Amino acid sequence: MLTIDPSLIVPDDKMTVGEIGRHVVAGRHWFTERLTALGKSIGYSLDTKWCDLTEEQREVLLYGRSDLTLTYTMESENSTWEITRKWTGMVGWLERMFEKGKGAEASYRQWWSQRIANEFSVSSECEACRGRKLKPESLAVTVSGKSIDEVTAMTIEEALDFFEHIKLTEREMKIAEIVLKEIKARLRFLMSVGLEYLNLDRESRSLSGGESQRIRLATQIGSALTGVLYCLDEPSIGLHPRDINRLIQTFYDLRSLGNTVIVIEHDRDTIYAADHIIDLGPLAGRHGGRVVAQGPPADVLYDPKSLTAQYLAGDKQIPVPEVRRTGNGKSIIVHNARVNNLQGIDVEFPLGKMICVTGVSGAGKSSLVFETLYKALARPVNGASTKAGVHDSIEGVENIDRLVLVDQSPIGRTPRSNPATYTKTFGEIRDLFAKMPEARARGYGPGRFSFNTRDGRCEKCRGSGVLRVEMHFMSDVYMTCDVCNGKRFDRETLEVTYKGKNISQVLDLTIDEAYEFFADNPKISDKLGTLVQVGLGYLQLGQPATTLSGGEAQRMKLASELSRRGTGNTLYLLDEPTTGLSAFDVHVLLRVVNRLVDAGNTVIIIEHNMEVVKTAD
Repeated sequence: MLTIDPSLIVPDDKMTVGEIGRHVVAGRHWFTERLTALGKSIGYSLDTKWCDLTEEQREVLLYGRSDLTLTYTMESENSTWEITRKWTGMVGWLERMFEKGKGAEASYRQWWSQRIANEFSVSSECEACRGRKLKPESLAVTVSGKSIDEVTAMTIEEALDFFEHIKLTEREMKIAEIVLKEIKARLRFLMSVGLEYLNLDRESRSLSGGESQRIRLATQIGSALTGVLYCLDEPSIGLHPRDINRLIQTFYDLRSLGNTVIVIEHDRDTIYAADHIIDLGPLAGRHGGRVVAQGPPADVLYDPKSLTAQYLAGDKQIPVPEVRRTGNGKSIIVHNARVNNLQGIDVEFPLGKMICVTGVSGAGKSSLVFETLYKALARPVNGASTKAGVHDSIEGVENIDRLVLVDQSPIGRTPRSNPATYTKTFGEIRDLFAKMPEARARGYGPGRFSFNTRDGRCEKCRGSGVLRVEMHFMSDVYMTCDVCNGKRFDRETLEVTYKGKNISQVLDLTIDEAYEFFADNPKISDKLGTLVQVGLGYLQLGQPATTLSGGEAQRMKLASELSRRGTGNTLYLLDEPTTGLSAFDVHVLLRVVNRLVDAGNTVIIIEHNMEVVKTAD
């Protein structure tokens, strides 16, 4: 269950009461007045630091006092009024706001509930059941000495061992025979797709895409259907090379039942194991979309036109570094990390290097890097309200001045976000168009060339270029706007041109084309140049962010980092950045990562891909 954590309300005991109040309620003036009135009652000012308060004052601030009533005055332009309120503490106020927001229709209440859950809450054990989820009556029932919560807390491997060696009486065995057979069969299916490390009670939302896919795959094996076409999208995600062969054997089992299995995959072993390969390319985006080669592996893997084949055959390869970096002599050390399945380990991360954290699935890589290291550093370095996994201490925080998590989440949540807006290039382009003689004669400013403001956008589609048609009981359909024909802007705005192109035509350029087009404008070309260097030149400047793959979004973030003026003391964390990337794309990604490390920064990567692991320092 979620509970308010006081350490997230006061992330730094050097904060003043006023700063804590602004942190909790996002700068609401009335809360400041309340804290001022409370200060008069218990003896502090808004400038008093948390560390200078007495234990009693802290207790009242956090949890309130039943006999304490505050009276304070609020003013508006035309009136003044007096307010009297009971003080139930910051924890109590947050709890009430959270409860009000759950299931509320008002968007602002929903926003508060979500914010409190994300920034001030931690998952804690239920006091009634002690985390066991069930009533005492249910937990009193045991099988072979184990209650149901003890069985579901086992890993799949432990559960299979338990049910294979279960001790039952002859009568009990007769009753449970069919059920036991079914349980063991299903556990074996999960084992066969490399999921033996998962706990049976693991929350489904915490599973990776590859793990979820393999669970569904195990279900299909158990159904023993024939004549089915199975389509899988990179099922090897998150799998250690040790486990790939078991996954491939699962595909063979499905095939032997008379099914067809189509797998989108970059993994070398899976490609070699295929009966038929279809290689698309030759490159990405506008430079792809064609069948480069297809047929049995023996034919495709030696086709000179296939970039995939060249990497698999060794004609092209990611080289092993001749010299490993020695780093800057400083380190960050985590002491006695013991969250999830970490066994009280001490780990040193030498700075100024590219570090790979690898190991079999479920070994504790994410628990170490993200649950412990990232969350422990995020609070002092970024001022974040995060609570790290259980550990004793972390040493060397002063050796970094920036902490950046580069994941594969989208760079924008709506189609209005695109590479031009994300890299701040669009602002420079709009300024450029606003300086054109035609724009100046008409009095157009930069805002005229934004599809997010009313000045120059097409009002029918509101600058999106498409119209959404709601389909009841089906997914919405998007149609090209019949007024602007997908150009996003009105006719008058499109009459302003730069080098013969209007703003819509510029957004239709690929990044490669735009880089040449704006070659004489360093402010724009420098930012576009970093996108070209990370292999994203094929994307359109105005391509909706929602259409980018996870790998493309990640490289976009790395390009943004490359264009920054760095301090050389930044720590970057990447979680399996090769997900969805071909060998060629991995090569490009490593060049980008190496540029960041060569500038004196540190990059820590969780990775199973051996091509990345072999290049680590």
